[in-house]
Amino acid sequence: METIFNQANYCFDFEFDFVETWRCIPLCVRRKLDLIGLKLKLGHWLELNVLQRQQLVDWPDDASALEQLRQHLLSCTAKLVDGEAILLLPAKSEAWQNAALVPEALVEEAVAREIVLDIDRWASLNELERFALCKLVRPGHDHHNLAAAFSEVLG
Repeated sequence: METIFNQANYCFDFEFDFVETWRCIPLCVRRKLDLIGLKLKLGHWLELNVLQRQQLVDWPDDASALEQLRQHLLSCTAKLVDGEAILLLPAKSEAWQNAALVPEALVEEAVAREIVLDIDRWASLNELERFALCKLVRPGHDHHNLAAAFSEVLG
C-alpha cells in the first residue's frame, strides 16, 4: 500500500488535534530533526510563533535543505529561553530507515491488533510512515496514537 504524499510536510490524521496551532511537534518535523541530528525541546517549539512552526513543517527534506534547516535551527534556538537545540548524531541505520526488516516491537503490536505487518507491507511504506510507527511504539511512549496510526498507515 503506497500512500502518495510529500513526506517532508505531511501530517497524519491522528495528529489533527494540534495541527492548526502546532502545539506539538508533528512527526514530519521530528523526522527531519532526527535526520539532521538535533533535539528540539517542546519549549523551543512553543517559543516559535505559528508562522515559524509552519515554516519548519514546510521545510523540504532533501540533503541540502536539511543542512540549511540544521543551521537555521541552531541559529534561531540560540536566542530562545531553552538555549540552542541539542546536537545529536544524525539518524543512520535506524529501524524506520530500513525497509528490509520489520521491528519486532511493531510486529508484536500489530499481532495484538490482528493486523498483518509482514516485510512486504513494511517495505511498501514510505520513510515517514515507518518513522511514525517506530516512534509511537517505542518504550516509554504513551502509545495513545498508536492504534490510530496503525489504522491510518496500515488501514
